[in-house]
Amino acid sequence: MQLEHIGQNLQGRSFKGQNLTGANFKGADIRGADFTDANLRNANFFQAKAGLQNHWLLILLITLFLIGALSLFTAGVVAVFAGSKLLPASHLIGQYLILFINPILLTIFLIVAIYQGLNKALITIVFLAVFSCITLIYFQYYEAAAAFAGNLLWLFTVGITGAIIFTSVIILTKYYFWILIGAGFIAWVVSTVIPLILGQPHLIVFKVAFSSAIGVSISIYASQQAIMGMPQLAWLHSIAIAFTTISGTRFSGADLTDADFTGATLKNTDFRKANLTRTRFHNAKKLDQVRSDSTYLEQAKLIKVLVTGQGREQNFDRQDLRGINLQGANLVDASFIGADLSLANLQDTDLSRAKLVQTQLDGTDFTGATLTGAYIEDWGITSDTKFDGVRCEYVYMRLPTKENPDPFRKPDNYKEVFAPGEFGDFIQPIFDTLDLYHNQGVDPRAIAISFKRLAQNHRRTK
Repeated sequence: MQLEHIGQNLQGRSFKGQNLTGANFKGADIRGADFTDANLRNANFFQAKAGLQNHWLLILLITLFLIGALSLFTAGVVAVFAGSKLLPASHLIGQYLILFINPILLTIFLIVAIYQGLNKALITIVFLAVFSCITLIYFQYYEAAAAFAGNLLWLFTVGITGAIIFTSVIILTKYYFWILIGAGFIAWVVSTVIPLILGQPHLIVFKVAFSSAIGVSISIYASQQAIMGMPQLAWLHSIAIAFTTISGTRFSGADLTDADFTGATLKNTDFRKANLTRTRFHNAKKLDQVRSDSTYLEQAKLIKVLVTGQGREQNFDRQDLRGINLQGANLVDASFIGADLSLANLQDTDLSRAKLVQTQLDGTDFTGATLTGAYIEDWGITSDTKFDGVRCEYVYMRLPTKENPDPFRKPDNYKEVFAPGEFGDFIQPIFDTLDLYHNQGVDPRAIAISFKRLAQNHRRTK
């Protein structure tokens, strides 16, 4: 089987389930390629181009247009029916109530969705809708209550569908600004023209035009906030990503252990359930626009560190970072308290003053890393943790607290530092203890006990 695909055009090719260990796809065009369940251990995707093929990009954009047109037409018919059949134009009070109440409710819904999340927004809109209907019925505006419910359904459809469509457009094309403006204008025109075609009175036409303008504007704003990573709109971003990765490059279920995507373009790529152990994403483009269910790529903050290598002062406490590749990253003053960094690649990483307290480090590779000033209280190293060539002048065996400001520095003398290679001598008793535990089948939790004993045996004399 050919394993050299340097610079080749592999668009739409199927490598599903194949053994491609060590394959070289450097600079290859793999848009639309299918690597589902493939063995890609140590594969090289340096500067490869993944994502959608041009014809599929066009198909998805047309599909979005058709979905938008259908939803607008359906919503427009509902709005006209609610405005003319349930609430005739002669019922001016009811018409004016609907004219102002519906846009206000839509605005409230989207604001709550943006800042509090979809669940709270749905609860809020249901409560306000029920309250408004009950109020209208109480004052015997029965037709107005029915018309209000129909119009609210229309506005809800326009708002949610519009936000999903606009978010997908932003992900699919780099010319999204002008496309959004054009699409928003077309949506407003279409929703306004529908009641005109159906011969509706000017009041209903104005109501539809006014409500559509508000719905489209807020939908565009919400889509841009979703793309920028607003946590409360993660649901919107996830729906758009699921749609835009259809027929993109697929790595779902693939074994990408130690694979290299340095400088690769990964827009519209599917990594669901892939094994990303020590997979390298340095300088990868559009990594925030991949489908990554059940992988560490779901963490937006982590993606920036993977791509840029800049994680200074970042907080990763208690996060599952198992198998992550942060080779050469700047993690000075970063906090990994209680995190799982097992099997991670931390080669040549600067972990100066990093908090590695109770961090799980089974099989972690610290080769060439800098650990000067790191806090290593109860860290979970094992006999498989690699410390070859570690640069370290001193470490702290405890985190400082108000009650105990002395963090147990090693070496004890603050004027002394570890000479090159001495940190390995300092840590060697732990490895001897770990080997003993391993050979005797002792519970790995005893490792923490042995490390505490090491700290006590080297306690600084006062």
